[in-house]
Formats: sequence, structure tokens, C-alpha cells
Amino acid sequence: MSLVYDIAGNQIDGARDYQEDAFLITQLGDKNRAGALVIVADGMGGHAAGNVASNMAVQAFNKFFTSHYRDYPIHEVLRQATHEANKAIADTIAETAALKGMGCTLVAAYFDPEGKMWWVSVGDSHLYLLRKGELEKKNADHSYGGFLDRMAEAGKPVEPEEGFARNMLMSALTGEEIPDIDCPEEPLELQPGDRVILASDGLDTLSHGKLIYLSQDVEGAEAYMQALLDAVEEAAMPRQDNTTVVVVDVESSEKAVAPAPAEEPMELEEAAGTEITQPRQKAATQPPPTEPPPVEGGNTALLIGVAVVVVLLVLGGLGYFLFAGKGSGPVTTVAEAPAPQPAAEAPPPTEAPSPAEAPETPAPQPEPAETVPAPAPAPEAAARPEPEAAPAVTQAPEVAPAKAPATTAKVFRDPLRDGGKGPEMVWIPAGTFMMGSPDTLPYYDERPQHKVSVSRIAVSSKEITIEEYQRFAKATGRAFKAPPFLDPKTYPMAFVTWEDAFYYAKWLSKQTGKKYRLPSEAEWEYAARGGTDSLYWWGLKPGKGHAHCMGCGSPFEPRKPAPVGSFDPNPFGLYDTAGNLLEWVQDCWHPDYKGAPDDGSVWEGGDCSRRVARGGSFSSAPPSLRSAKRDSYPGNRRYDNIGIRLVREP
Repeated sequence: MSLVYDIAGNQIDGARDYQEDAFLITQLGDKNRAGALVIVADGMGGHAAGNVASNMAVQAFNKFFTSHYRDYPIHEVLRQATHEANKAIADTIAETAALKGMGCTLVAAYFDPEGKMWWVSVGDSHLYLLRKGELEKKNADHSYGGFLDRMAEAGKPVEPEEGFARNMLMSALTGEEIPDIDCPEEPLELQPGDRVILASDGLDTLSHGKLIYLSQDVEGAEAYMQALLDAVEEAAMPRQDNTTVVVVDVESSEKAVAPAPAEEPMELEEAAGTEITQPRQKAATQPPPTEPPPVEGGNTALLIGVAVVVVLLVLGGLGYFLFAGKGSGPVTTVAEAPAPQPAAEAPPPTEAPSPAEAPETPAPQPEPAETVPAPAPAPEAAARPEPEAAPAVTQAPEVAPAKAPATTAKVFRDPLRDGGKGPEMVWIPAGTFMMGSPDTLPYYDERPQHKVSVSRIAVSSKEITIEEYQRFAKATGRAFKAPPFLDPKTYPMAFVTWEDAFYYAKWLSKQTGKKYRLPSEAEWEYAARGGTDSLYWWGLKPGKGHAHCMGCGSPFEPRKPAPVGSFDPNPFGLYDTAGNLLEWVQDCWHPDYKGAPDDGSVWEGGDCSRRVARGGSFSSAPPSLRSAKRDSYPGNRRYDNIGIRLVREP
């Protein structure tokens, strides 16, 4: 049976003063046999970053799907379009490190002219089917609560992890590997009278019963969509999230209204800050794409979202629309998201190593070529990764930080051949610990949790200071520019590439006759935990006053690091392993711990264009300070929030 679709969509800001949702509706086919693609994305990562991620995702998804849906099985195109959307986010983060941490959830559905619906979803946005007075959620829930429910239904109940809320996401588009995608191979057969709802999780304010009740005696997609948004606003929840709703009413073609006369398409500007005027019932007709399949590294358009109130009747020639602001009239403006800033200074040209610093093969990774970096930029111009979005957590009892007795953290400093002394070091006892996070937590790059044994090592008790690094730079002729307005004796050295840190350790080895190096990722986590097994070395919650980060209750300037050793040390006597600066480790990046060594050694292989950095920084949100938290960055770039901590072998 041939069906037609009456489609209406809009969104509200809720209690927020910015909009991070985006949605898109595209007509596919011709006016006599029209299908439709509907996409809803819910951004995360802060005002600007969330808006960028959601808009980018819907555009990249739409571009891929509309180019390939005629040629391949629909479910395969939907799944690949999801990966293309995720890749667009990854590429942008790689170019603009300040956007690291941004991402979005996504739900999309394709309605074909024969009345079949395919869908794909990642995250906790909704796809509901309302049929004959009964409401059914069709897509999977990728929140922590959904995970617990699925495990219980499978007869394998999991005890909820203390301190984690049910609404924490376990899968989303963040530019990293997507943990879980819901994309059935077989479509849903629609019937005349069906009503389909695609919505962001702001609609959770309304119960299922309320959704059904509001649908009674409401004719047309626009009326029902507006009734849902009105009900959300009337609920007046104090922390109401952005809410986007798209309603698709399924009708028999015999009942369809004749299409309105086609009008000339309007050209949409894509530059941020451009005002766009779009009459209420006009739609820009999008011709069928003719471009070949995208290839890796292809360009991705970035459009900061637009919002309008639109009633879209597919048979009437609906076109290509993008929504991401509060719709209230025919004239809209681009959302006020700042344009992305440069990610970091360009990698310096590679030169042959000098005889004094000839490469030695660092076990077990290949030695990088010696480089002479250009002067580091001022802090204002340096790249700063976006803080990790903080998941909602339930209240858990505060655990007092463990303090190491003074006798357990005996500090020593090796003398240097050219005079002076090396950095302060403390011996860390050999031991065994569980590295990573358990399967009950939504951190896929920290799995599988595994037992690791670490040998006795010495670790620098504090992050390497500007003065300590400056001695190396002057002795070797390595380019160096001290961060301005910071005391070199007390502030940590940032603006260093991974290679800078590597060669600093080599220089110390020559100066002291001892083996200095960057820690392996396993050694770093073992040392940072300080013998504890909680989320943070001081307990289950980030609390206040334990570290220097955004939202940690630090008394120091939030836009720069604090002096080293400003907070209590962990039980091993190490300062600032959580917050202040991220710290380079030796390992190349691996997306998870499958196949990781269990002896504390550096993990060979992986993506060596990116190096692991651990510990969170002054610009991180509290969840990034967890002992198990992992990050990776291009090793040949400098950042204002990544520094150095070293290991010395016995």
C-alpha cells in the first residue's frame, strides 16, 4: 500500500539559555512517490561544542544517506551514515582541540513510500510508535539505566555501581569508536493511522501516559507536536533540558492533501553569524545527490543551526531543513556558537638529531626523529582540549582523601654532571593492581579491566617545573619559551610535545647516569592510584579542594595551572596526579585494553601519531580526573595543559 507522511518538527530551549539539539527533515523521491529522512541529534560538551556536534552530525549523516540510499540496503546505509557523522566529529576535534569532549546522541528514521520504516540510533534519544492508543519505544536505550534493564531482562542482573546515575550515556557520537549502535536489518511495516515520534531526551519530562493522552482527538502532526512541546513547557521543570520533537503521521494516499505549488528554492548561507530569513511554508527543494561515495578524509560542512516552526507535508514537496535554535517565527538567526579556534600550533619541521642527542631506541617504541620546535605560543593562543562532559551522578557519601605519612614518601634528587640537581623523586613499591574500569561503567576505552604487576620504580613527586625543563633546553639548544607571568621555580612546564618530554628524559639520563624515561601507561595509573581502587585516589566523588580543575573548588586561577604541590599528595607521596596538567606517557594510543600487557611495560604498536596523556588538567571537568581516565593527543603538538612526569629505574 502506498502511504504518505504528514511531518512536523520544532524544539524549545527549556530552562537553558542555549540550544544544543539539531534536527533535519529531507524529502526523498518525487512528489508522487515521496519518502522522508528524519534525524534528531542531541549535542553535549558545552554551549558551543554541543551545538557544533549536533549540527555537524545531522549534516554528515544526511549527506551520506541521500547519496547512497538508492544503491545499497537501507540498514547498511543508515549504519554507515552514523559512522560518517561520527567521523565528521572526529575530524573536527583533530583540527580544533578546543572542541575535544563534544559529541551527540542521534536517532534517524527513513520512511519509504511503501510504508516501511528503518531506523538507527545511538544514545538515549527516542523513537516511539503510537498505534491504536498504545505507545511502544522502538529504539534501544544506551543509557546506564537501559544497560541495567537489559541485563536484568536477560537474566543477568548487574549491581548498580555506586555513584553512577541511570541517565549516564554508554554510547554516543564522540569521534571515538561507537560502543553500541541500534540498527535493525528488517523495517517496521507502518499502517494508516500510525503516529511516529522522534525526540531528544528532554521529552522524558512527560510520562508515556501523557504522550498517549495528548494524542487523543488531536488531528495532524503539527497539532500533536505543538501539544507535546506545550506540555513540556507547562511542566516548568527547574532543570528542563532542550527538547526537540518531530511527529510523523502516517496516512493512506487516498486521504493525502494535494501538494502546494512549488516555489523557488531559497539559498541558505552557511557562515556563522549570518541571518537567515525563511518563510513559514517555503522549502528549498533538494535535487537527488549525484556525488560518488565519500572517501576517507573528505570534507565535512559545518553549519551552525537554524530554527523555525515548520509544518512539513512530504507529498507537498518538503525540502532540506536544519533546526538548532528556538523556533518562534518566520525569521531566524544562526545560533551564537563561536567559530572553532585553531587546534594547536603546527608541528615543527623534523631535523636530523644532533650527535649530543642521537636517538636511542626507547623500549618498546620506535624512537622519534629529533626535532627543533618553533617557539611555543602564548597561553591565550595555545590549544586547550574541551573538558569532558560530566555525567550526572547520584549523591554518594564523601570519602576523605587518604594522606601518605611523611615517612612513606622520602624525596631524593640525583646530582647533574653540569651542576645542580634533577627533579624530586620518590620510590614507589612494586605491586599489583586492577587497571581500567569494570564493565558496569560506561567507559569502553578503559576495558577490559585487567590485573597488572608493576616493578619498583621512582617517580617524580611533582610535575616537572619550568625551571627544571629550562635547564635542559639551554643545555641542548632546544627551542624553548617559558609561559609568561608564571614563576619558573614553582609552576609546571606546559607547551611541550611528547618528543620534548622524551628527550628531556634522555638528557636527564646522560646527566645523572641513571635511566630516566616517560612512564608506561600502566605505571602511571598504578602510581596515580597510590594503592587505592576508588574512582579518585581520595574516594568515590571528586568533591572540593582535592585538585585544580574546572569545578573542583580550586582557589587558583581557572585558566592556568596552579603551582606544583598545591594540594595533598596521594598515598605514594605524588602531587597533582589528578588535575593541574595532563601528563605524557610513553605508550602510543590503543582504543581499549584488549591485548594489553600485564607486566606494567609499555604497550607496543597502536596509533603512534597519537600519544596517551593521563590525569586531567586545570581545564578538565571533574570526571576527567578519575584515575582510570584516558586521553590521547598528537604527539608533535604543544598544548597549554599537558606537561611532564618522569620515571627513574632502580
